[in-house]
Amino acid sequence: MKKNLKKIVSVLAILVMVLGIFTMVSCGDKEEESDAELSGWDYIEGKGTLVVGLDDTFAPMGFRDNDGKLVGFDIDLATAVAEELGLKVEFQPINWDAKEMELKSKNIDCIWNGLSVTDERKEAFALTDMYLNNCNIIMTIDKKINIKSEKELKNYKIGTQIDSSALKVMQQSKLWDEYSDNVTEYPTFDEAILDMKSGRVDAIVVDQVLGEYKNANLKADEKMTTCDFNFGDDFYAIACRKADTDVAEKINEAIKANIDNGKAEEISNKWFGKNIVILKGYDK
Repeated sequence: MKKNLKKIVSVLAILVMVLGIFTMVSCGDKEEESDAELSGWDYIEGKGTLVVGLDDTFAPMGFRDNDGKLVGFDIDLATAVAEELGLKVEFQPINWDAKEMELKSKNIDCIWNGLSVTDERKEAFALTDMYLNNCNIIMTIDKKINIKSEKELKNYKIGTQIDSSALKVMQQSKLWDEYSDNVTEYPTFDEAILDMKSGRVDAIVVDQVLGEYKNANLKADEKMTTCDFNFGDDFYAIACRKADTDVAEKINEAIKANIDNGKAEEISNKWFGKNIVILKGYDK
């Protein structure tokens, strides 16, 4: 009888232990499910990390230096924004063509890498306010040149990069045929700038963030000036998941704080030699 009682007690003890383990596992599963169900700012704040998706070959916004370290204007600004929000920041290189899927699957929390604002992207994402205007500009070393209209381009030798946004915006212009014979295409903007230094071209057409970045790294006597005419606005914004409007607003607030405390200007001066940071909402 005593032996049977001991067996019963042992079996009950084992059952209690198994039930306890099952309960703990079940609670853990519920916690994981609960975390997975979080969205928006609650989800970001809960995990304490902002995962930024980017193309890590896009200088000067986000790219690898000679040591393979990830650097760039957007890298520095995103780091400052995360610090302002009390978050860690993690940079995740992605296939740029699959950026929307990467965002939806929560592999990343935002796309932050010189993302141009378009009507299609306004529909697909929750966009932050615009923080840079990367318009295509005309830059020259010759201080006597100041191109004030597109019509004047037929009077100058112009350099630009093959397949660049600058070339595309010129080719899309109604006036392209009037000055296309004066445009020389180079494999890189560096080569176009070298030819401008030697006098083979009078000016270059380049997107502003790259032009200002190149200019910031030129010697004082080689600095370029920007002509009055440009090819129109190309605003950059940060893309969050469509439902995550609160995340976009938190990022807006943190950028504004960095503008107010001077950090954004400091970062801009580091990369562009001037302050080109803005915070501009959308016209309703």
